[in-house]
Amino acid sequence: MARATPTVPYKPKPGEIPTNPGVYRFRDAQGRVLYVGKAKSLRARLSNYFAPLHTLHERTRRMVTTAASVEWTVVASDVDALQLEYMWIQEFSPPFNVRYKDDKSYPFMAITLADEAPRVIVTRNRRITGAKYFGPYPKVWAVHDTIDLMIKVFPIRTCSDASYKRAMATGRPCFPGQIGRCGGPCSMRVTVEEHRAVVDDFVAFMSGGDQRFMRELTRRMREASAAMDYESAAAYRDKLQAIDAVLNKSALVLAADTDADLFGIAEDELAAAVQHFVIRGGRVRGVHASTIEKEIDISGPELVDQILQRAYGDAAPADIPRTVLVPSLPEAAAELEEWLLQRRGKRVTIQVAQRGRKAELLRTATVNAQQALVLHKTRRTSDYTARTRALTDLQDALGLAEAPLRIECFDVSHLGGTNVVASMVVFEDGLPRKDQYRSFGVAETTDDTDSLRQVLTRRLAHLDRDDPAPPDPEQGTTASTRRRFAYPPQLLVVDGGKPQVEAAARALRESGHEQIALCGIAKRLEEVWLPGEDYPVVLPRTSEALYLLQRLRDEAHRFAITHQRKRRRRDIQSVLAEVPGLGEARIKALLRHFGSVAALKRAEPDEISALAGIGPALAASIHAHLASTGGKQTRAELDG
Repeated sequence: MARATPTVPYKPKPGEIPTNPGVYRFRDAQGRVLYVGKAKSLRARLSNYFAPLHTLHERTRRMVTTAASVEWTVVASDVDALQLEYMWIQEFSPPFNVRYKDDKSYPFMAITLADEAPRVIVTRNRRITGAKYFGPYPKVWAVHDTIDLMIKVFPIRTCSDASYKRAMATGRPCFPGQIGRCGGPCSMRVTVEEHRAVVDDFVAFMSGGDQRFMRELTRRMREASAAMDYESAAAYRDKLQAIDAVLNKSALVLAADTDADLFGIAEDELAAAVQHFVIRGGRVRGVHASTIEKEIDISGPELVDQILQRAYGDAAPADIPRTVLVPSLPEAAAELEEWLLQRRGKRVTIQVAQRGRKAELLRTATVNAQQALVLHKTRRTSDYTARTRALTDLQDALGLAEAPLRIECFDVSHLGGTNVVASMVVFEDGLPRKDQYRSFGVAETTDDTDSLRQVLTRRLAHLDRDDPAPPDPEQGTTASTRRRFAYPPQLLVVDGGKPQVEAAARALRESGHEQIALCGIAKRLEEVWLPGEDYPVVLPRTSEALYLLQRLRDEAHRFAITHQRKRRRRDIQSVLAEVPGLGEARIKALLRHFGSVAALKRAEPDEISALAGIGPALAASIHAHLASTGGKQTRAELDG
């Protein structure tokens, strides 16, 4: 076996990295910032990146090997580290930090508070100077409906700036004011000061002060009725009905005094979807959805940390609530609370919604996030026009004679150089054909390129068979599925760069199938390699062809990992099943307790017997059986 590179050449010397809190940056050879992170202890955090390369997550390994240097800045506190990290991420947009994409541009209700006479508008522009925003709303009509009801209670300006200026200059009411649709000073019914007071009430109500206005209008209606001023009482009644209609559009989900933001998150290895519920006065006032592309391995709490930084980094103090509800607590929760306190001016609590109505609402948000993640993955592939454009763009980019209607993608996965498996996924007409996926075991190999050459040679051999092979009992395949396996692809895709592409090209030459087009996709979202080329093809980030290649690569990786996990689970069970007197329940208990066969093998008999249900005799038997394997390393031990 080839010896894996232990780590990267720019690894700092022992003792060079300080133990202080700070922020670090990985740069490539051209000085571009690739990744920004923060740490309570720089030495402890950075040591994770400089572990042996084969132990790193695939995408983390890609980042550290793409980088050419690392630098750090020591700060006085963890809160300072958080602030500096946020500032540098905004400044440099590092390609390996998580990237956000709003699912769509949502409509908002905005109050233009910077104007002499503020007006209420529907807009998708979040950068109006001095504006107060409410929402987002799922549909434009939902905003208009809310405004129509609100101006019955709080008659504020709705006309355009041009109409307002014309009316104030001529002394004639604006047209919306003439028909009762504008309550600004341009309607000639109120002064600028009186209008500003109504605007303040409008904003206060939308910010969660609904109960105060309900009580006040109810009191005025009763007083007018008692004074037999039935016309005024009817007007107050109509306003109450309008307020009730607004409130019914956003049902009470938490206690009436609850101001909170709740984040539901669904994620896989490559992406995440976020549903941000804005709760004011116990009611959901808005829902904001976004998707996140994850470049390197990031845990759930770390993802929450990044989401909160983005949500509140540029938020106005009034938009930061008293409580933030999340599915998991970030490691730097205390520092985030301090950061939010500085931005809001009042205390902010970050909590995990664990029980009661908050937990129910979090489950609702999470279900919505899960559906959004599935939609994000499938939306573009379900569009026939997008699929056609992807195949045409791919044909042009790779110089193919025809659009590649059948594409096969291969990925190799292993654990520290052992337990090597490979996957083959098939897309036809831009859609996955899961019934034609295949997985391969690689018994002996020297490295990833050799594994890839072996697997492609085995796959290409099926193209030369005139008759379908007999059924394969182990794979569960039939002659019919073997016949489909003999279909030639128009394009082979491999997960990797130039070395992997050259290995695949050798397999094509040796098999006599050089007519099949070949490419590799490496450095996620950036480079497409062709055989014999010294430089990659760089597709635009918005390219449908690049998105299709990414989906192929991601699907091949997912399928390889799934196959490997099944094999590892089977190996773990088989190693322990050989111990006399050890049943399935006790095997599961042992693995839960020790975590892996490797850890169990290192344990002494008295440590094993400490587990409930394992007596001294059985513990001795387990220890003796594992010791009898001598220096042999099982696949199951790799879990340790």
